[in-house]
Amino acid sequence: MNYNIENIRKELESHSEEKYQKFMMKLVPGVDNLIGVRIPTIRKIAKRIAKEDPQSYLENAEEVYFEEAMLQGLVITQIKDIELTLERTKVFIPKITNWSVCDSFCAGLKIAKNNQDLMWNFIMGYVDSDHAYDVRFAIVMMNFHFVNERYIQEAFKCFDKVSHTDYYVKMAVAWAVSTYFVKYPDQIMVYLKNNNLDDWTYNKALQKIRESLKVDKEMKALIKTMKR
Repeated sequence: MNYNIENIRKELESHSEEKYQKFMMKLVPGVDNLIGVRIPTIRKIAKRIAKEDPQSYLENAEEVYFEEAMLQGLVITQIKDIELTLERTKVFIPKITNWSVCDSFCAGLKIAKNNQDLMWNFIMGYVDSDHAYDVRFAIVMMNFHFVNERYIQEAFKCFDKVSHTDYYVKMAVAWAVSTYFVKYPDQIMVYLKNNNLDDWTYNKALQKIRESLKVDKEMKALIKTMKR
């Protein structure tokens, strides 16, 4: 079927909420094309499109609204074929311009679970990018889908080589380090004592660890003493 993109846009508009729009604009600063559609609603539309004809939609989709970019990402996460997923992801990544779309997209790419090697090799192509959200995409993918023994040491290498100075990139690294810490505290403790993270990212990682509800008080006290 051929999707009428204007009709999809009108459907999104029909679900916009002014109060939610104002709330989201505070959470995603710098984004001025938000109309205030809740993620569950966008996900519901995405699932419908994915069942009907995701290819046609993605080939014609636009991103006049923040929500249209989010919708495209969520449609891609519904694709069951890994090669097609990677193909569409490659086209979509340049459209990511904020942390919200990036993180929702990455969280939804659960196809990574059963295609670890293919997905890992794919995201490695973005770690050294000059574009902030390329790098954030790679790091957030590690955070959601590669917190395991097989990739932990490779993840450390990636954290150390990230040189992009963007706030949302540095926050992604700090967040990922704290996520790995919860599951592998001993290995992360060794990494924290010998890494190439800049001081800001390192200290932010310590903060994120201390904020975790899964880390006990004694460990949090120790982590606090490690601040640079």
